[in-house]
Amino acid sequence: MDSRRGSVFETDDGRVALRFVRLVPHEPETVWRAITDPAHLRAWFPAVVELDRPAGSSLYFGVTDEQRRRYGMADDPDHVPNGRMLRNEPPSVLEYEWSGEILTWEITGTAEGSRLVFTNVLSDPSSARPAAAGWEAGLEVVEAQLAGKPIDWNPLDRAEELALRTEEQDV
Repeated sequence: MDSRRGSVFETDDGRVALRFVRLVPHEPETVWRAITDPAHLRAWFPAVVELDRPAGSSLYFGVTDEQRRRYGMADDPDHVPNGRMLRNEPPSVLEYEWSGEILTWEITGTAEGSRLVFTNVLSDPSSARPAAAGWEAGLEVVEAQLAGKPIDWNPLDRAEELALRTEEQDV
């Protein structure tokens, strides 16, 4: 996978993980809002979730309106928690568990702005390619939001396009 797609590696416990690195010309606090604020998340994150919770809190990741429309997905009517906040240290580290996967966002200030490192430890190693395409598409939206550019594309369409491109390159 190329660098925009992220890198795939094995964790110390033998699981498969994806890692993405982005250098953005924005302060860590601004980047933090882009990855935690519900108004920003609605444009790119693949679930509805409230991340402003202390470590140890249960989280519920719900279905987005687009997932309902496109895939016919439905929320758990009981909203049984399907995740947990592991670390919430604004504006530098956000880490949570979601249905057996660990998602870690690390933001470090640089002379030019911030270095954003996103790591997704997967529960299913075979999902690495589609997950990478989805996260790449989502990160494109984050970068556009940070740059103040209008988002005139659908991240799910973009993820499908990226996944197809990867499949074609493998043939």
